[in-house]
Amino acid sequence: METCYLASCSFGKDSIAAIITHLQNGGGIDEAVYCRIMFDDTLSAELPEHEEWIHETAIPKLEKDWGLNTKIVQGEKTYVDQFYRKYKKGKRVGEIYGFPILLGPWCNDRLKVVPLNKHKNTFGKSKEIIGITIDEPNRMKSKRNNPDVILPLVEHGITQAQSFEIAKRAGLLSPAYNKGRTRLGCWFCHNQRIDELRRLRKEYPELWDRLLQLDKDSIRTFFSNATVHDFDKRFTEEDCQLNILNCLEV
Repeated sequence: METCYLASCSFGKDSIAAIITHLQNGGGIDEAVYCRIMFDDTLSAELPEHEEWIHETAIPKLEKDWGLNTKIVQGEKTYVDQFYRKYKKGKRVGEIYGFPILLGPWCNDRLKVVPLNKHKNTFGKSKEIIGITIDEPNRMKSKRNNPDVILPLVEHGITQAQSFEIAKRAGLLSPAYNKGRTRLGCWFCHNQRIDELRRLRKEYPELWDRLLQLDKDSIRTFFSNATVHDFDKRFTEEDCQLNILNCLEV
């Protein structure tokens, strides 16, 4: 049975650089697979500028410039669906799931891994091309010895900074990397840096409000030691202090 080569593509810099590096070094790719995660029935998990760029620029460019077919897969459930799903057994029976825990979060498994595996299983035999760089030792360690995984960036000693430049030179660097952003992910991710939360609140207050709404219902805090409302209060106080300093400087 012939092996299919599938590139896992989030359209972040590393997955794009992995595709380009693999192709430029003589590798073949049968399909780039993008898992579209949804916050609810109408709202994507991607930052708005990244979502627009994926569908209007990146996918057409991959198809036209690199001759690469892109498959979009999507799970049956949204983040909100799973958030309000109730435990059916155990000590929390009857309670909603709420925000995911830090280690072993339900969001990665239910919203991404399951639909990707379901699609991958439609191929009899496949190898997966993944964008992990040489300076990500923990991620690299978990995949490196898997015979069904190809890590082009590791094989060619490419760092995160270099993958940024590879994607940029190819005209495939998302505009979501503007103003110093170095990583992309779900805008509601509980594992993101505080600076990114602060930026989300400032640039997309309507998305921030959605997080505040969920925060009221969750059985667990957004971070291990802080709620979304805690951060909202903190950011408000920081804004007030900054306004005072600006007034004093005038």
